[in-house]
Amino acid sequence: MKDLLCDQFQETVNECLIRHRSVLDILAKFQESNARVNRALTKSVTSCGCIEIHGAKQRYPEDATLEQMRDHAKDHITGKLCDHCREVIEAEIGNHLFYLAALCNVLDLNLYDVMLQEHKKLTALGLFNFAD
Repeated sequence: MKDLLCDQFQETVNECLIRHRSVLDILAKFQESNARVNRALTKSVTSCGCIEIHGAKQRYPEDATLEQMRDHAKDHITGKLCDHCREVIEAEIGNHLFYLAALCNVLDLNLYDVMLQEHKKLTALGLFNFAD
């Protein structure tokens, strides 16, 4: 069922994309949409204030296992997104997904297959994946 949703989304993107069908246009719009996600998150901190970001060096016990390191890792976010900021960020992530699907279309890649391959890799490697 989920593969159908992903395939339908990718097909709908293909049908809706008219002006920016060139891979160069898609790459530019994909990068722009990423910047818009970052900007929306930044505005939730600097304009709204519903969340705060307090970055600091991650500290782990010296004898910590990989699982314990994962449990000790902080996300540096305090607070919760308000409804407005959540809505804006969700919309920007949706737009970003649109251009990700468009990129897959122009490269003749199936987004679901890409996600499935990544999921298999993550489950096979588990904590040893060290995804960047």
